[in-house]
Amino acid sequence: MRKGTFIALIGLVLVIRACIAVLSSSSNLSTVRTVDRGLLRKVQQLSELVSVKYPVQKVVGLKEDKLPFGSESILLVVQGTVLAGIDLKEMEQRDVRVAKNKVFLKLPYARILHDYLDDKETRVWDRKVTWWTSWFPYNPDFERQARVAAIDSIRGQAEQMGILRDARRNAEQTIRTLLKATGMVEVVFVPT
Repeated sequence: MRKGTFIALIGLVLVIRACIAVLSSSSNLSTVRTVDRGLLRKVQQLSELVSVKYPVQKVVGLKEDKLPFGSESILLVVQGTVLAGIDLKEMEQRDVRVAKNKVFLKLPYARILHDYLDDKETRVWDRKVTWWTSWFPYNPDFERQARVAAIDSIRGQAEQMGILRDARRNAEQTIRTLLKATGMVEVVFVPT
């Protein structure tokens, strides 16, 4: 687990435990209450909770037609990384409720938080211009365009592989484990 993710989780646990302590001191413990705005802001400050990392390798090709005829093409072998999780800034006051030692959490949808190519492992495999258009210069921006297409491609592949499902499951499991370690009897994740 990354250091930033660990700090974010510890912060979330401390904020929820503070909510429980404040609400437990009230006279009617059987009611379910939402957290106050100040505590919610502290949860939101924790920001992004990255719960899964997918490495993705792909071969990406791009072709550009030349006028009046011919084409330029490039083939990249890319190594990328896609990080997914939940953005705690999206939580609202009604998304965290406590009752005795039970917490109800409505987490935001899991989403891809970051994606990037590893420049050391990404390389041009092939680049060419059709022989009858060799007098056209190479497009100096073509490799950058191929890299942008590659990022979109690795993002799509990670989604097909189930990164959002895994991100949600891992975030819930981590938050549940930490809250139970702090004395919570039950942690309920309300469907989004």
